[in-house]
Amino acid sequence: MEQHGHNQHIHTEHQGHNPAHGHVGHDHHSMMIEGFKKRFWISMVITIPVLLLSEMIQMFFGFHLSFTGDKYILFALSSIVFFYGGWPFLKGLRDEISEKNPGMMTLIGMAITVAYLYSSAVIFGLSGMDFFWELATLIDIMLVGHWIEMKSVMGASRSLELLVSLMPSAAHKVHGEHIMDIKLEELNEGDTILIKPGEKVPADGIIIEGESYLNESMLTGESKPVKKGKEQKVIGGSINGNGSLKVKVLHTGKDSYLSKVIAMVQEAQKAKSKMQNLSDRAAKWLTFIAISAGLVTLVVWLAAGKEFSFALERMVTVMVISCPHALGLAVPLVVAISTAVSAQKGLLIRNRTAFEESRKITTIVFDKTGTLTKGKFGVTRYESVLADLNKEDVLRIASALENNSEHPIAIGVVNKVKELNLKVPDTVNFNAITGKGVEATVESKNIKVVSPGYLNDKGIAIPQNAYTSAAETVVFVIINEQLAGFIALADAIRPESIEAVNKFKENGIKVMMATGDNKTVAEAVSKELGLDGYFAEVLPHQKVEIVKDLQSKGEFVAMTGDGINDAPALAQADVGIAVGSGTDVAAETADIILVNSNPQDILNLILFGKETYRKMIQNLIWATAYNSFSIPLAAGVLYSYGIMMSPAVGAVLMSLSTVIVAVNAQLLKRKIKTYA
Repeated sequence: MEQHGHNQHIHTEHQGHNPAHGHVGHDHHSMMIEGFKKRFWISMVITIPVLLLSEMIQMFFGFHLSFTGDKYILFALSSIVFFYGGWPFLKGLRDEISEKNPGMMTLIGMAITVAYLYSSAVIFGLSGMDFFWELATLIDIMLVGHWIEMKSVMGASRSLELLVSLMPSAAHKVHGEHIMDIKLEELNEGDTILIKPGEKVPADGIIIEGESYLNESMLTGESKPVKKGKEQKVIGGSINGNGSLKVKVLHTGKDSYLSKVIAMVQEAQKAKSKMQNLSDRAAKWLTFIAISAGLVTLVVWLAAGKEFSFALERMVTVMVISCPHALGLAVPLVVAISTAVSAQKGLLIRNRTAFEESRKITTIVFDKTGTLTKGKFGVTRYESVLADLNKEDVLRIASALENNSEHPIAIGVVNKVKELNLKVPDTVNFNAITGKGVEATVESKNIKVVSPGYLNDKGIAIPQNAYTSAAETVVFVIINEQLAGFIALADAIRPESIEAVNKFKENGIKVMMATGDNKTVAEAVSKELGLDGYFAEVLPHQKVEIVKDLQSKGEFVAMTGDGINDAPALAQADVGIAVGSGTDVAAETADIILVNSNPQDILNLILFGKETYRKMIQNLIWATAYNSFSIPLAAGVLYSYGIMMSPAVGAVLMSLSTVIVAVNAQLLKRKIKTYA
């Protein structure tokens, strides 16, 4: 799988930042953005007098403005724009040439240098028209293109700053009997800290005392609070529930889980898009075309007996025109919009190439729990087996006992009672029956809520209708040692899953499911969703085999998963999608992370990838079509017919192609809204 070669695992040493403090890379980036912005505005302001003083613009708009020394002022102002505004491109030209890899910067750098040198020669005596206005506008547009591109990358980093703000600013450090509040950066590995109910966890660590439910949904996408006790790990940035915890700090600062997620998103932003390389390739060709077309133009006109100044002007026109302003914006704008919109839609793109490849997906393999299903228990059926007890009472009485528990089954029962607006009675003498259930006195009766194991122990017969679907878990309600009824719960299928599966099929994508669950549960879910196939009782290493097998049949496979056990398969797949980045390992091997675990988002991702690709291609076509039309005219192919493309007309056409490209990229937003 060569395209995963660049998906290096995250090395955090290069970051050297504490996420609570904003980060170095980020500051450097915003300085660069500010740099481009400043260069753009200053150049833009100077461009106005340059345009007013340009003979060509005056001819074009039919006004006249001249005074003594105006030519030299024009030269001075243009020199500022060239050296100050054009500096990033001149530097880029030097870098690309030294690496023998001409691209965008070479094309821009060459065009502005030719225009500057020629125009300066005209000011100091060469007969011809100067190109200073062309030079200034080209620099302005290119600066704005780079500024937009970098800002979009920053826009995506905004989502990072939100992540950074998840960390609390202080921690309660335990010193023997004392507890002192210290700043987060003073916290060291090995320290013991106290986390009170409702507080944010300040660092990754291991619980040494207490137990509680932690809400890690912000970090892992796991919606239900996770029960944690002694010896279990907590993640910095998660929210503590109802218990106090003493925690031994494992990682602080840059080694924490949160920092790794941040590093990962940064890495994704650095990974240049393949299409970006496409526009660089286009630029490379245009550079060669520009130089050769320019030289051919010069030679042909000289051979035709025209004076040198005329031939030179044609050559310069060709070389300047062949650097399309639009090309500088064609891809950055689309990338900018797609990255920003994706982040708002809960898609963190780690690997742009995979995002662009997502349009080729033919088969998608889902992990079941938490992706196609909700990953939490809901009540599916409840029945009474006593003639004088209605079934709502079974639920109501059971909820009295379950109200005290945080077990997923208990939460399922309590949620159902709330949904039905039933009143929960009070309990006394609450007691856990080890491994079998709970008991208490409710409305002066002895009530037990137990597992089937308890019934077997007591020799109570299990009712025939208790089990209907293999996908369910059943608990039994016993009143005064007599079986009263049962409640069946199951990991409910997400309502969005059915719709998503149908849409995938409409788009010609096969949907498969791979799950560690037993065959009967898998079959039940597969039937209900109408999947194209399922793999049950799958072990982690088998998921990789499933992906490889599908690939060997020529399928372009996307794998979706959320657990550590999915990591190898995510890496093997053509596009690996970590759902809610359940664990850092899964997130590290995935190309795209879905913040919400909604399967519809994956569909949006694919449609969105297609749309982004389409826009990039359209823009590159627009940007280069302008060239294929203008270069011959500028060279004077139709000169004998009296048709000669004046640089002014070239400029108008060029501005048009730029506007078309910019508007077209903006249309991407509209298009994506229709998927959301």
